[in-house]
Amino acid sequence: MSARAIWKGIISFQSISIPVKFYSAIEDRKIHFRLLHDKDKIPVVQQMINPRTNEPVPKEEIRRGYVDDEEGTVIIIEDKELETLAPHAAREVTVKGFLDAGHINHQWYDRPYYLGPDGNIQDYAALAHVLETTGKEGFAQWTMRKKTYVGALRAEKGHLKMITLRFSGEVIEAAELPRPKGRTLEKEELKMAGQLVHALEGDFNPGDFQDEYRERVMELVRTKARGGKMRVEKPKKRKAEVISLSEMLKQSIRKAREERKVARAK
Repeated sequence: MSARAIWKGIISFQSISIPVKFYSAIEDRKIHFRLLHDKDKIPVVQQMINPRTNEPVPKEEIRRGYVDDEEGTVIIIEDKELETLAPHAAREVTVKGFLDAGHINHQWYDRPYYLGPDGNIQDYAALAHVLETTGKEGFAQWTMRKKTYVGALRAEKGHLKMITLRFSGEVIEAAELPRPKGRTLEKEELKMAGQLVHALEGDFNPGDFQDEYRERVMELVRTKARGGKMRVEKPKKRKAEVISLSEMLKQSIRKAREERKVARAK
């Protein structure tokens, strides 16, 4: 199944204009259940209920409102009023500037998109090449489907990518958290901690990590569809050992080195 473009835009900065297509770079793999009536297995529907009367509220009597929790006031907002405030539709993806790749902290990242060329392949390839060879990424702003976005424009293996960013106020900085308190680590403990990190060095392979819960749920579905019953073994509880930090580090280093030897032998 080939990827389908979800939106078209034009990357622009100075006098440069590069038409592109947006493709989603992630796929929803969550399991979605239907809520069913127990007796006849028909999907149930949701209703808006008045909590005072427990009676259903007709759609034409439902209004959108903002509740001020501090003052207890309710402000009714009409759909037409919201429509007048929505950003105007546009295709321009305006690049505001460029900076070193990695300068934007990952906690600002939201959702990734692939960008494909929309006719002008040479300019597209040139921009991707420049970003890769210079180690730069751009930051851009655009409107897509009545919503304003800010994003990081990057290049990877000849492809352009756009990662939408969260807005200021949505990200909590580490400086706002209370500093962890504790005793000062001894020199030997710091040394062993460094040895442990070194022993655990390795490559990150996304294929090594699977959604095990999803796989178990799908196996349960397939088993029940065949009329079978799935046996699930409960994990054995392990008693927590109370040992010193130094001993804990020593044990971890030995285990990490043994696992590395086994991996190399394969």
